[in-house]
Amino acid sequence: MTIEITVPQLPESVTDATLVAWHKKPGETVTRDENLVDLETDKVVLEVPAPASGTLAEIRVDDGATVTAGEVLAVLEEGDVAVAEPAAASAEAPAAKPEASSEEPEPSAAKMSPAVRRLLEEHDLDATIIAGSGKDGRITKSDVMEYLKSHSDENVTPGDPAPELEVPAAGTAGARNEQRVPMTRLRARIAERMVDAQQTAAMLTTFNEVDLTKVMSLRKRYKESFEKEHGVRLGFMSFFAKAAVEALKKFPAVNASIEDNDIIYHDYVDIGVAVSSERGLMVPVLRSVEHMSFADVEIVINAYGEKVREGTFSMDDLTGGTFSIINCGVFW
Repeated sequence: MTIEITVPQLPESVTDATLVAWHKKPGETVTRDENLVDLETDKVVLEVPAPASGTLAEIRVDDGATVTAGEVLAVLEEGDVAVAEPAAASAEAPAAKPEASSEEPEPSAAKMSPAVRRLLEEHDLDATIIAGSGKDGRITKSDVMEYLKSHSDENVTPGDPAPELEVPAAGTAGARNEQRVPMTRLRARIAERMVDAQQTAAMLTTFNEVDLTKVMSLRKRYKESFEKEHGVRLGFMSFFAKAAVEALKKFPAVNASIEDNDIIYHDYVDIGVAVSSERGLMVPVLRSVEHMSFADVEIVINAYGEKVREGTFSMDDLTGGTFSIINCGVFW
């Protein structure tokens, strides 16, 4: 049976996506739910899984192409994938089993996020030499960065004198190279929205000082016991989020949204918090913060940070906020 692999339904306000990379080639076998291809939208990278087991018969859209919802990406020939044959072979020749187990399996590209793959390619690194700390041994961006940092430190001998810099003679010029790198869809949309906001929105900035003495004292007093009990650090964001909830209860219009000609007042508070990533600034949303404890806020923020680093967040994580708190890094 022939099955067409199509672009899934895209989130609201997203009209198209860019095909980032195929993980299979025509003629290769695939298993049900195995990731076939990555699609990048303005906000998130979507994985398109195989709807059934079989053989990838044809790829109709190449890497880098722009696609829309429902567009056919490839054709899959459904059929049973022979997975028992290696087991049968090993049963007939049990002596070969120790030899096979002595080799470390290479990390699957499907288990790595696009950001991690790009980082490995940029630094010409072999994924097999990096230990993954993610789920099921998955390599995360932080694993790659830690590897680069450790090996950079190894190449520097503390006692080595700093090399003398050669000062070019006046009037001479060395090579003046430039590198042009296409922006990701996310960074391009961020730039577009910032320019649009400057041109169409009334920009207003206010500065208000708040005495955080008691907050800092409370955090200092309980941060060790808090981390020991909940497994996460007590940051300032949980204080800011809970303070925002109280303020929004007093001024519900600030927590409202506009749809067509209606103002929608929400009896819940969903707060977006800024998280930096290689692809750009992500703003995942904390749901119903009015019902969350300080520990809940810190645990969810920590989980979102891991998702952003691994590139595993979804559109649901980034949409529907009623209020946002950004750029709080200067406070800690």
